[in-house]
Amino acid sequence: MVEDSSLNAGSARHIVAAVDDDYRVRESIESLVASAGHTPLVFASAEEFLRSGAPELAICLITDVRMPGIDGLELQRRVRLQYPRLPVILITAHYDAEIRQKALSQGAAGFLHKPFDAADLLGAIDLALSTRPED
Repeated sequence: MVEDSSLNAGSARHIVAAVDDDYRVRESIESLVASAGHTPLVFASAEEFLRSGAPELAICLITDVRMPGIDGLELQRRVRLQYPRLPVILITAHYDAEIRQKALSQGAAGFLHKPFDAADLLGAIDLALSTRPED
């Protein structure tokens, strides 16, 4: 479970979670999400994210495709099954048209390549939130 007591129902509406095994990417996304007025929650692995309770609080998930353990596509699949209203944006440093197509066919809200432009990620988050079903 998320242990930060400051995460109440009001602030939960603005939580954007990010999962990436590279701490530099996590720090970058954390800073960018915060600068956009959202509350960032970052995780080093999909397993950590799934155990945290964050899937129930987040309004958007950003995840790397290639990670040890549960990869981004498998995380996306699990999120779609358990939390179908949570939009998922996938990011990757390794372009692969087949992986991109699979992610989009599984309902990805976005698919970006690293290094991504900050405006592109913020635009993907805004688009994901604008198409997210209402609570």
